Amino acid sequence: MKILVAPLDWGLGHATRCVPIVKEFLRQGAEVELAVVKANAGFFREVFPELRQRVAPGYNVVYPKYGFNMALWLLKNSAHLNAVMRYEKRYAEEMVERHGYDVLFSDNRFAFFSKKAYSVYMTHQRRIAFPPAVAALEGVGVRWHRARMRNFDEVWVPDVETAPGYAGVLSHLPALRGAENAPKVRFVGPLSRFDKVAGSLKTRGLDAGELPAGSLKTGKYRVVAVISGVEPARTQFENRLRDILRDVPGNHLMILGKPQAPRRHWTEGNIEFVTHLPTGDFASAVRNADWVISRGGYSTVMDMAYLGAKCVFVPTPGQYEQVVLARDLATAGYAVSIPANRLSVESLLDAFKKNVVLPRPESSEVLENAVKELFSRVGDKR
Repeated sequence: MKILVAPLDWGLGHATRCVPIVKEFLRQGAEVELAVVKANAGFFREVFPELRQRVAPGYNVVYPKYGFNMALWLLKNSAHLNAVMRYEKRYAEEMVERHGYDVLFSDNRFAFFSKKAYSVYMTHQRRIAFPPAVAALEGVGVRWHRARMRNFDEVWVPDVETAPGYAGVLSHLPALRGAENAPKVRFVGPLSRFDKVAGSLKTRGLDAGELPAGSLKTGKYRVVAVISGVEPARTQFENRLRDILRDVPGNHLMILGKPQAPRRHWTEGNIEFVTHLPTGDFASAVRNADWVISRGGYSTVMDMAYLGAKCVFVPTPGQYEQVVLARDLATAGYAVSIPANRLSVESLLDAFKKNVVLPRPESSEVLENAVKELFSRVGDKR
């Protein structure tokens, strides 16, 4: 069984949540290769140094400076996105033709499929969230995404099947007309590269504030800030948190989320900075933090749930799905949500007074069974 896994390049989250998928493919005996872009190649090289990488077309998304322009930005750039999708489709066909893949696995790449291979599409956004000003278009978004999914043999949803799960209204949809023509939808449980790591840390007794030997100077942080996302919002978030954390008492760590950059570690006042951390060190730092501040992307939510973190989510302006996720998690008492334009020393200190924690996912064999059944269907098709 030969599989090519291709995550979308809109931020690093699509790459990180593919880690447990790739590991399960490998565990069940598949030959796996990765379709990467520059932004995630370094991350995959660190996690899976033995796997062959193939260069994939990038969507090269740069978000607008101000979030309220997002709807207009999408319309303005629709020609670019359609061009990438056409190129992506040709790329997928070429990969199957030249290298004989049995399965193409797409994490939110809309056109990464081929009728000559079994094609699986993964997304938590069966419903694409629209802000209130253009909420009337949400149905159009659902139908557009559904049309893209029809090109695949299966759709995998990284969430629990029982609503609301972790993604709430984004992953759980009511029955739609025409569902008989849609691909099979399968919930494969929340996915995180920290699934097994979190358990091993607890076994090694690292819940009491100690980090394994490494480059980090302190073993306990008041705040671990995880910087992620696409530009220019990523750098704006980094700079804003630099200014704020200088005035928040305690020792803090900022993980800049730059796996493609040389690893650097330095200190400025009460803040340590690191360009990137390996999975184990990242998990240890989060587990030994009083609070984690991050964007509200779904992959981050799943990671923090596995690590049992107390989180403040600051949704990326213009990414309304992050607003919906953070709002629903805050309403459930699982996390604190602070809009980007209200992020300040005062709002953080107020957040720290709240008693919240993300519930840890229960261990399950749902992903293992999904892969077993996938392999069985592909074998029957040969």
